[in-house]
Amino acid sequence: MTLVKHNYRNLNNLFDEFFGNLPAAWSKEPGWNVPAVNIHETNDAYLLELAAPGLNKEDFKINLEKGLLTISYEKKTEVENKEYKTHRKEFNVTSFKRSFTVDDIIDAEKIQAKYDNGVLQVFLPKKEEVKVLPKEISIQ
Repeated sequence: MTLVKHNYRNLNNLFDEFFGNLPAAWSKEPGWNVPAVNIHETNDAYLLELAAPGLNKEDFKINLEKGLLTISYEKKTEVENKEYKTHRKEFNVTSFKRSFTVDDIIDAEKIQAKYDNGVLQVFLPKKEEVKVLPKEISIQ
């Protein structure tokens, strides 16, 4: 399995990021962070863990198309307060997108995902024909 990281950011103002702010991956502003990922492998599968605390599992989307596994999240909050006039509003959308190139050794029909304690776990089982089975070696 080949995993290649692609980071996509929510860019409201590229000009500000380039000239004034830290790079988006280092920023502490909501909506700009790219979640950290751990990738583990066993004989049977890959396990991808994505750190995303405080998010709603209903707002995650996981898609596997043409060898590209994409995990995205978008949550829009529309709150209007008539007590004051808003001049700038930057934190009404929280979103990210992470993509990984996946070889055809993954059994796409058996992919499972679970969100628990702020970690999204994506279980990517290998096809039966590519699993590495332990072999007993005889001593001569």
